[in-house]
Amino acid sequence: MKKKIIIAIDGFSSTGKSTIAKLLANTYNYIYVDTGAMYRAVTLFAMNNNLVGKDFLEKELLVSSLKNISLSFKINKKLGFAEMFLNNLNVEKEIRTLEVSQLVSKVSEISEIRKKLVAEQQLMGNKSGIVMDGRDIGTVVFPNAELKLFMTASADKRATRRYKELIDRGDNISFDDILFNVQERDRIDSTREDSPLVKADDAIEFDNSDMGIKEQFDRICALVERRIT
Repeated sequence: MKKKIIIAIDGFSSTGKSTIAKLLANTYNYIYVDTGAMYRAVTLFAMNNNLVGKDFLEKELLVSSLKNISLSFKINKKLGFAEMFLNNLNVEKEIRTLEVSQLVSKVSEISEIRKKLVAEQQLMGNKSGIVMDGRDIGTVVFPNAELKLFMTASADKRATRRYKELIDRGDNISFDDILFNVQERDRIDSTREDSPLVKADDAIEFDNSDMGIKEQFDRICALVERRIT
């Protein structure tokens, strides 16, 4: 019988972490947790309550409002994966907008927010058989994960992927805005004081600038098989 493990996937924005994580979860019948969606949901809450914007952040008010934020994932059987719910409302579409993307790094810098969400993420992973992706999974949330991956790609490649995704969805947005957002998120995520985005010492790095999903997935499945057999 194959053992269940924890798979931690970290890396820069728009590197396909969630896509790979969902495929792994479906293949191995694991629980999938998109931690980025959790930070995006808190950001959406802050936006809806006028606690964050391009030029302001009401940090103390947002921290004091954390008790009013309930996050959960619920399986969408038609789509085959879990969607993000904020205070029992499905916000999966709303959290994927560029407006949220532009503010999420600012919100996720706040230590009190990171502490709350990391605690929730660790509870989700009390049992093995979980795939979790984010920025600090292998370094902070699950430092003892059996398999750690770190996804990266050039900023231009990542912006192109994100631009296509938003255009296909019908959003009216420019490529330059997307590229700036990718570069700015990289800067904030990598330099924040609390749990910055760094590659864990024992993580396996995947530069997928010129690598398709199938090639990545096949190589990662081989790594998983070595750890579960």
